[in-house]
Amino acid sequence: MSEEQMNDSTFGRLFILLVVATSLLLALLMVLATFTAGDVNARLDERSEQENSGIIASRIAKVGEFAVQTAAAETPATAAVPAAKPEALSGEEAYASCAACHGAGIAGAPMVGNAEAWAPRITQGLDKLTEHAINGYQGDSGFMPAKGGNPSLSDESVRAAVQYMVDAVK
Repeated sequence: MSEEQMNDSTFGRLFILLVVATSLLLALLMVLATFTAGDVNARLDERSEQENSGIIASRIAKVGEFAVQTAAAETPATAAVPAAKPEALSGEEAYASCAACHGAGIAGAPMVGNAEAWAPRITQGLDKLTEHAINGYQGDSGFMPAKGGNPSLSDESVRAAVQYMVDAVK
């Protein structure tokens, strides 16, 4: 058979043979690529996990601790450490904790400088006002949280803040 006389069946057989050979070659290349990519992906995943584990650990690390101890649980080492005594502040410094309510009249708090609102309270005396400020008070006109909601204030600081507010209306 000469090249000039190639019929349709011969062409069809050669074309199918070419398609099969190309498919086998493509399959072999895909298998080789899969093995190579699997190894590369495994190394990339391992590297990514090492990098991310440090980042994640820093994100979820504790920023502080909360510890509760009872008197029965105290050891000699903890019993020897005295509790920190709050620093005594001046009236103006302590008033910074009071200003949120007494500056705007929130929750029935008499505003600093408002002599009319302070007059009935001042008649009770500084000791009674200080007692209400330290321990908290629920009155007809509002609510006073203990130490103005700042438990870190010392009693002396609260007394100074009360005196500061009373002096502002005199």
